[in-house]
Amino acid sequence: MTMTEQATGAHHPQPRPRSGGQQSAPEQVTGAKSLIRSLEEVGADTVFGIPGGAILPAYDPLMDSRRVRHVLVRHEQGAGHAATGYAQATGRVGVCMATSGPGATNLVTPIADAHMDSVPLVAITGQVASKAIGTDAFQEADIVGITMPITKHNFLVTRAEDIPKTIAEAFHIASTGRPGPVLVDIAKDALQAQTTFQWPPVMDLPGYRPVTKPHAKQIREAAKLITQAKRPILYVGGGVIKAQATAELKVLAELTGAPVTTTLMALGAFPDSHELHVGMPGMHGAVTAVTALQKADLIVALGARFDDRVTGKLDSFAPYAKIVHADIDPAEIGKNRAADVPIVGDAREVIADLVQAVQREHSEGHRGDYSAWWTDLNRWRETYPLGYEQPENGSLSPQQVIERIGQLAPEGTIFAAGVGQHQMWAAHYIQYENPATWLNSGGAGTMGYAVPAAMGAKAGQPDRTVWAVDGDGCFQMTNQELTTCALNNIPIKVAIINNGALGMVRQWQTLFYNQRYSNTVLHSGPDADGKQPSAGTRVPDFVKLSEAMGCYAIRCESPDDLDKVIEEANSINDRPVVVDFIVHEDAMVWPMVAAGTSNDEIMAARDVRPDFGDNEDD
Repeated sequence: MTMTEQATGAHHPQPRPRSGGQQSAPEQVTGAKSLIRSLEEVGADTVFGIPGGAILPAYDPLMDSRRVRHVLVRHEQGAGHAATGYAQATGRVGVCMATSGPGATNLVTPIADAHMDSVPLVAITGQVASKAIGTDAFQEADIVGITMPITKHNFLVTRAEDIPKTIAEAFHIASTGRPGPVLVDIAKDALQAQTTFQWPPVMDLPGYRPVTKPHAKQIREAAKLITQAKRPILYVGGGVIKAQATAELKVLAELTGAPVTTTLMALGAFPDSHELHVGMPGMHGAVTAVTALQKADLIVALGARFDDRVTGKLDSFAPYAKIVHADIDPAEIGKNRAADVPIVGDAREVIADLVQAVQREHSEGHRGDYSAWWTDLNRWRETYPLGYEQPENGSLSPQQVIERIGQLAPEGTIFAAGVGQHQMWAAHYIQYENPATWLNSGGAGTMGYAVPAAMGAKAGQPDRTVWAVDGDGCFQMTNQELTTCALNNIPIKVAIINNGALGMVRQWQTLFYNQRYSNTVLHSGPDADGKQPSAGTRVPDFVKLSEAMGCYAIRCESPDDLDKVIEEANSINDRPVVVDFIVHEDAMVWPMVAAGTSNDEIMAARDVRPDFGDNEDD
């Protein structure tokens, strides 16, 4: 099974390109028709894109395809993020398409985003005719060179006969091993030329052999450490969701009794409500999760990469812990933190083997005693729970808005978030019980991700409710894709958490820049008479703007109207719905570890540093 076929949420697993077997009858077609036929054969059913000169030959046969749906977006960045949202929600390869030059370069941000978050994505771009490459021709850009550092692999195709093989290889590379984006740049004359199409092609990928089965000796060593430890923790990353290893993870956690922390990219990999779950780690992680990692004597990292947002100041991270690090990408192991037991393999196979190895340890009388550890963990959970205060002026609390959206959402709702304060509040105050229900830009932190990602998720999962939780800053970057949603029957729901500012940057200015709010205010200042403007961003008027794009739009300014407005939004499913929530501008995200500091310096709230007592380090 490939990683794509295993991915949680995939109702229709994507066929793996075949490298042999019964071939179809040869067809004489153009390179463009060969491209569309290849997309059909690899199982692509949705492409997000915009036509233009160099890619135009491909759009002609695309019009005749009954198996590939094209969604005409309003900006190529929207196409890329939509393909990412589609992939994250379905577990299948997302596909986007653009023309040469500026069309291709507009895909750079979503490609980089997918690369950071290990999302299976195939980006197809048109290129100027092969003889014109390198001449600075009209709308020429070296997109292969530009994207080389931010793709898993990329291809430049100049011959029509190479198109089927390249598409098969691109989908295989994107979806196997550690998933990631692959770029296929096709010269216009290759699309126009006549060729013979025959499927399947013979793939030729020398050296590409992802290791999925872990080494048995390393598994045994990891199991011994788990049963010998006094303060272990399972540090779970997004790779567990990508490998569809969530059921195995639950078995391992309950078998060992060790606490579980799920990263921002892994929310839903382990139920938030489970008694073993201690929260999300990181710069804005739960106090218990952050502290558990710091005080642990063993960290079992599964599909996680010890990124700076989790570790804080790296040389002070988890000073007492031995490290078991399991990842499908060997380059991640030891990159940031040396591993005592490195395990290369697919998370599903690793965890399944760990379960058997721990069971053997138990059968031999070796069982970990974590009772003292849980005494500490439970004390921290009780003393420093997540929470927020209601604004004294009676305005809407952004945390309450997001919490109620989560509580009132239909079962199985998918949530996509932008980047900033609302992203962290959505991570904290919505409960995630299942995988592939939380989509966000974790590694790149891309503002403007939410609306197009929600669009892609809804296109891939049309029977599920999809909420985009966005900020008034993020929303102004990609809201034009609401037009795409309205015209293509993709009825997403958007909650704009409108505090009139670039909220997270403003929070930093409050804490670290003496409240000097340089260029973070999104609304107008006082008028000539000194009268303060209305709260929130009002230019543009998000309600009128959304209505102009074919959406149903509501504004909510009072806590008294909150539930009624959310329930109204949930009841409308024949068009996109946008709710402009005017919230208090001074709300902050807590807990917080200031950038560049140790996780030991976590603040539970402003001016509140947790007291962990004197006996945790023994």
